[in-house]
Amino acid sequence: MCGRFIQISNPHRIRVKISELEISDEVKAAFTPHYNIAPTQNILTVLNYQVPTLACTRWGLVPFWAKDISIGSRMINARAETLLEKPSFRTPLRKHRCIIFADGFYEWKTLDKSRTPYFIRMKDSEPFALAGLWDQWTDTSDGRIVQSSTIITTSPNDLIAQIHTRMPVILNREAYSAWLSPGSPDDAVLMDCLKTYPPEEMEAYEISRLVNSPGNDTPEVIRPRAPGGNGSGKLF
Repeated sequence: MCGRFIQISNPHRIRVKISELEISDEVKAAFTPHYNIAPTQNILTVLNYQVPTLACTRWGLVPFWAKDISIGSRMINARAETLLEKPSFRTPLRKHRCIIFADGFYEWKTLDKSRTPYFIRMKDSEPFALAGLWDQWTDTSDGRIVQSSTIITTSPNDLIAQIHTRMPVILNREAYSAWLSPGSPDDAVLMDCLKTYPPEEMEAYEISRLVNSPGNDTPEVIRPRAPGGNGSGKLF
């Protein structure tokens, strides 16, 4: 599962990753770094338009056929192994794919009924591409249009397996083109993009429980927990 992450790289830094990227006016006007993003909040998302476009989506997929928006809170993640089995995800997989650039994400390690939070990122602190799906839903009561998204998860690599049983799919740069293509590539091509990312370029360390509250949205959240006291600040 991926239930909390950060986006602190500005849109122009993301443009370096995808040179042909367009940035929506909404993003240009409203970008703010976030250190503790929770489900149903707005996130920066690269949509697979004819020209890839960085826009804001609501985290938690709301399929176009949904009766109300509340379904999104239960669809923040989609398992890579079952995407082709579930209509809610199969259609977006073939039509509406996206990349969600993150600077890190959080997972909680459970031991003896105690849950310890960890922050996970790339060793070089560069933003990385999470594979996602998006859809567009219209509120029939007022005509409001909502674009929403979900993060795809897969089995963990050796680093994440020490903390959790799932991890988000991190795309290799070579997969960006296929994943963001506006057409419908063969299912096998798409599924081949969804591999478990190797652990060598990643690191994880223990943080404080500040992350447990989404209201704590400051750099303090990702600070390593210092040795001594109740935490080790262990770096994997």
